[in-house]
This record gives sequence, structure tokens and C-alpha cells, in this order.
Amino acid sequence: MSIKSDYQNYLDDEIQLGDPSDYQTNFTRIDSEVAKYASDARIDISPEDNKRLKRLIDKRVLSIMIFTYFLQALDKGTMSFASIMGIREDAHLVAQDYSWLTTCIYLAVLTVEYPTNWIIQRVPIAKYLSINIMLWGTCLALHAAAKDFVGLVVLRTLLGAFEACCQPSFIVLSSMWYRREEQAQTVAYWYMMNGGQQIVGGLLAYSFSNIPNSAKLLSWQALFISYGIGSVFWGFFVFCYMPDSPMRAKCFSEDDKRLMVERVRDNQTGIQNRTFRKEQVIEAFCDPQTWCFALVQLLTTLPTSGLGAFANIVIQSFHFSVLQTQLLAMVLGAYIIIVLLGSAYLVKRTGQNTIVMFCSVVPAIGGSIILMTVKDTSRGISILLLISYYVCLSFWACATIGLALVSRNVAGQTKKTCVVAINFVSWAVGNSIGPQVFLSWNAPRYYIAFCTHLGCYAVLLSTLVFLRWWYIKENARKDKCIADGFAKKDDDLKHSFEDLTDRENYNFRYVY
Repeated sequence: MSIKSDYQNYLDDEIQLGDPSDYQTNFTRIDSEVAKYASDARIDISPEDNKRLKRLIDKRVLSIMIFTYFLQALDKGTMSFASIMGIREDAHLVAQDYSWLTTCIYLAVLTVEYPTNWIIQRVPIAKYLSINIMLWGTCLALHAAAKDFVGLVVLRTLLGAFEACCQPSFIVLSSMWYRREEQAQTVAYWYMMNGGQQIVGGLLAYSFSNIPNSAKLLSWQALFISYGIGSVFWGFFVFCYMPDSPMRAKCFSEDDKRLMVERVRDNQTGIQNRTFRKEQVIEAFCDPQTWCFALVQLLTTLPTSGLGAFANIVIQSFHFSVLQTQLLAMVLGAYIIIVLLGSAYLVKRTGQNTIVMFCSVVPAIGGSIILMTVKDTSRGISILLLISYYVCLSFWACATIGLALVSRNVAGQTKKTCVVAINFVSWAVGNSIGPQVFLSWNAPRYYIAFCTHLGCYAVLLSTLVFLRWWYIKENARKDKCIADGFAKKDDDLKHSFEDLTDRENYNFRYVY
């Protein structure tokens, strides 16, 4: 289905009636802040300047994204560590109460996802992010005061609402500051902090576990207070240190700001635009890739949320002590980091995004089958089951590359807002359902959960095959349009900042 905007009709008329030399940048469609720094044609940037600019951006933007996501992952992971530190007994949690403490976070995300994406498009993004960090840190610290399920579920819901802006902000920031070929690694760097929090969180939880029961603060209470206060202080730092956009970055010279805008021209996805375009909303909902991205998130987060929330409970069921379980969680974190960095390297080396995604799912299928079929009869079998549990997390690479494809393959700011919102609504739905398939009466092996995961993997592989086919088909269609004279080849990328969507722009090519 082809959706044409008024501007696309204008382009068609110009192709038929105008002279190629008149096919110039339309500054009326460019955001006013971007227009001050964007030229009307491509400017070549030397490799030396490009490396220098990237280092500046990494220092001010990537470093913030990495540590912020680390804190968010650490904050979410506190409940998993606290689950074997006494919180279930102290808060009188029974049956599925513990599962709901994870699910309620993502129900909150589900509720606020579109509003927060709408706000991200219209306000200084770094300031909005920093305020939310401070608010979620406050909620986390207050967990220590909760005495029962009701108090915990209220705080967990608020935590989810404030954390909802994190990943969407990072997708926007990645496309705003980084070139398309850099974005897969950029997303992998901050997303791998899910593994980082397992390592650091395991060490910290091990330390807090040694607090005696006679202390005024219980070990799990000290855990929440420490993480919460740390997050609040970090939020203040982000407010002062992180620039909102290349155009507003007071920490960079005017010449560098122009070059930073110019270096992302090849992306053809724009930097920012606050104009709402109804036709882009329609295109977002009619675009098959939107729903493929949504399925990728749903089918990856449904398993990961449960595997993450119940990690320590499942590992402990393999006859490890509490302290051993805390330390073994660190190995799981290291494995996740290796998987994500390895997948990012393979994408950069081969350029095969969907194939790497496909391959990352296969080991998870094998791990799940072993966990469902092998009986724990000896220490050696326990170690085999532990390794199989680790291997199940290999498909996180699929989720990471999927997020990078949203950043790289969706153009048009209103369209991107819709696609990102739909993407993270699916992310929240998957995370909400995930813990619920780990039924308390099905413990400790949770056969129903792993059987559900196998179904997810099967549908996920089918989705990836379709997505790859769709991208190949769309790129061929655009090549034919240019070859037949229906569209013009824009070698100078004069329309990169005009808020065209990926389908409106015949010079845009999907990466797959």
C-alpha cells in the first residue's frame, strides 16, 4: 500500500515539470533549529574530523546513555535480587504477588508510552530524561518503606511510569547523533547494560546479603535505598551535562555543531521536527515493518522478562546457596554482554542484520528444550541446566538489533514517534505477560513458561523471514521507480532534513 502526502505530490509534479537544477531543499519543511545549521547540500567531512566529532559525541551522549540504562536495569533488577533476600516473606507476598510486582511496571509503561513519546518529540529531551531519572530514583528508595503488597505495587507502578521514557529517548538520541552504520553498535553499548547490572548487581547484592538480620535496616531495604539515592544524584548530573540536541549543545563550537548536523545527513531520517503530520500517522499504522518491530519486541520481551525476574529463583532451584546464586548471576550478565557485543560486531562486519537476529534465536531454542527435558539428578546435570539457562538469553541480540533497525529504518518524526510508541507498547505487553507464565504451582522447573517461550521463538523466526523479504522488495521497488524516471536520484541528499518518511523518500534504502 502506498500512502502519498501533499509533499510527495509536490515532488511528483516537480519530477514531471521541473528542471533537475530546481530540485532544491525545501526549508519550509525543516525544523527551525535544524535549518540554522543545515546546508542545502551535502558537505564532505574528513575521516579525521568525523572521528573527532564522534569522540565528542560519545563523551557527552553515549556515556550518559550507557550509565543511565545501567541504572535503569539495576533498578529493575533489584526486585529479582531482593526476592531471595527476604522481601517475599517480609512483605507477606503469596501466590502470584511477586509476579505482579514485575507485571505492574510494564502495565504502567503500556499506559504512558504514547504520551511520553509525544512529549519527547516536543521538549528538550535531555532535560525530560533527567527529571524522570530523579523521579524514578525517589520511587525506588521509597520501596524500603513498603510493608505489604499494596505499597509495593503502587511504588512499582510509579517506577514504571517514570522509566517509560528511557528507551524511546535513547532511540531518538541514537538517530539524532549517530550515523546509520554506527547505530547498531550504539544501541548494543547501552542495551548490554542489562548484562552489566547482572554483574555489578550480583556483587552489590552479595554485599548487602551479608547485612545481619539484627540490623535496623534489612538487607533488601538497604539495597533499595542505596540504588534510589544514587539514581537521584545521577539525574541531577544528566540535567547539567547532557546536551538536548546538536543544535542546542552549548558545550560544542558553532562549527562543530554544523558538522554534527551534517554527519547524520546520510541517515535521511532527520534530527528533529515538532510539526505533527497526520499522513505520517496513517503511514506508520499501514507500514508492515511497524508491526514486525512490534512482534519482535513482544516475542523477545515475553521470555526475557520472566527469565530476568525469576533468574535467581530458577538458578537457586539447581541446588545453589543464596550467596552462590547471587554470584552466578554475574556470569549470566557477562554472557549477555558477550552476546550483545558479538552480535553488534557481526552486524558491522557483515551488514546482515536480520540473519544475525535469526541466528541468535536458535541457541535459545536448544537451551529451553534442555531445561524442559533433562532431570536434575547430579551436580554435573545441575551445571548443565545452569549453562542451558544462560544460553536461553542469547536471543537478546535479536531485541537489540531490532531496536537499532527502528532507529535506522524509520524516517519522518511523526511516523517515528508512532512506530517507537507501538514498539514499546509491545515491549510493555511482553514484559507484562512474561512473569505471569512462571506459575508458582509449576515451580521450580516452570515447564509451562519454557513451552510458551518455544512458541514465541517459532513466531519470531517467521517474522524475521518476512521482514527481510519486505525490505528487499521495497528497496527493489524504489530502484525501479528511479530507473523508470518516476523519481529522481538525489546524490547530494538535499531532502534529508525535510521530514520525509522512509516510504516518501525514494532515495532512502532500508538496511536488513
